[in-house]
Amino acid sequence: MKKKFITNLALLIFLNLLIKPFWFFGIEVAVQNRVGEEMYGFYFSLFNFSFILNILLDMGITNFNNRSIARNHEKLREYLSSIIPLKCILSVFYAVIVFSSALIIGYSSLQIKMLTILVVNQFLASFILYLRSNISGLQYYRTDSLLSVLDRTLMIIFIGILLWGNITDKPFRIEWFVYAQTCSYIITLLTTLSIVLYRSGKISLNLKTDQFLKILKSSFPFALLILLMAFFNRIDSVMLERLLIDGKKQAGIYAQSYRILDAATQFAFLFATLLLPMFSRMLKVNDKVNDLIRIALPILMAAAFSLAIVGNFYREEIIALLYHHHEIISYRIFGVLMTGFVFISLSYIFGTLLTANGNLRQLNILAFITVILNIGLNLLLIPRFKGLGAAIASLSSQGFYAISQIILSYRIIKIPFNTDILLRLLIFVLVNAGIGFALVNLIDNWITGMLILIATCGISAFGMRLIKVKEMMDVLKEH
Repeated sequence: MKKKFITNLALLIFLNLLIKPFWFFGIEVAVQNRVGEEMYGFYFSLFNFSFILNILLDMGITNFNNRSIARNHEKLREYLSSIIPLKCILSVFYAVIVFSSALIIGYSSLQIKMLTILVVNQFLASFILYLRSNISGLQYYRTDSLLSVLDRTLMIIFIGILLWGNITDKPFRIEWFVYAQTCSYIITLLTTLSIVLYRSGKISLNLKTDQFLKILKSSFPFALLILLMAFFNRIDSVMLERLLIDGKKQAGIYAQSYRILDAATQFAFLFATLLLPMFSRMLKVNDKVNDLIRIALPILMAAAFSLAIVGNFYREEIIALLYHHHEIISYRIFGVLMTGFVFISLSYIFGTLLTANGNLRQLNILAFITVILNIGLNLLLIPRFKGLGAAIASLSSQGFYAISQIILSYRIIKIPFNTDILLRLLIFVLVNAGIGFALVNLIDNWITGMLILIATCGISAFGMRLIKVKEMMDVLKEH
């Protein structure tokens, strides 16, 4: 299992480093600059609103299915025949709730129009993730890795043509960005569906209510957890837009930094997509999960701390480089959010472990407390500090959630404390923070200073044996 993790993680990282940076720095930033803070804030708030209720599309089925298929491959055809029609029914339920909520909140006709497209996109994205959960559950990690970047690759092509292809004299519109996503999702959905059906063979759709209820009952704890996590991860921009007079603008300012965090989070999410089926399989056969944790944890945390350190020391320069229009407060928001990435990364390791072990009740209680904490802090801080208040609320919530998950993991699953990794990470942070402080004060050219800091983070990760090349090579040679 360690060999599978290393080889497939390498492929995932390679593909995502090939596609995702260009998607973010080339496409998303260009779109934000073209349409402006207020118009992008308009889209970003609506996107997060549709995303928060996204769980109604899935009801935890994807995570439940991934864990179940990983434990028993023979369940594929049975679950496919029931879950495909069930997800179609859930999509109608999701749309009704979203539009009803939008009308209650008081969204305008223009907002409803944009929300309609976003609802379609959420359905397509949710269906793609469900289909991919079958592929990774069957242990076809390479196929899943390729599919994970297909939609972004298509979006780069479509939106790139609209931005730089000189096919129209009209200014770029945020609606074009959303429509391009729709087309990319449709192509990806059809591709993924054909692969899954090839693996499963012919299926007959099962429309029996009792089977639907059985699946929903099994997946409900997953659904509740995802809903609660969506609230404390996405409610900030919605509250900014609703609580402040200049809410759209403030949501747009916040989005500048949040989108960078979101791009970084996609890297951490790669670990979770690999670890969930692997942890599930290992726990079922009583294999030692700590061996896998000792490989995954130092790699991910070295990357997370590196991004947080670089992001804080060069926050002003990074924001100024990426965005034509920005506020002074943007720098501070960015620094706080990038610090929060450390806790998000921890959650992707230990939260995934607890999920694989079936500790959904404990995770849901913990997530509910985190939601209350997050909403309370947002209500307290946003009116006074605006976007910075939302960032502080996010950091505090993520920190509480991650640390609590670590404590639960050690108490429930009884994994060793891994003190050696903790000490190496502490030294890694202190050394590179000291180097970063020196570089900022001694080197005038910020790009040179930042590149040196990135290099020292990488070198020290290998030098302090957070990333053990020899051990990885030995694992690859075992079979």
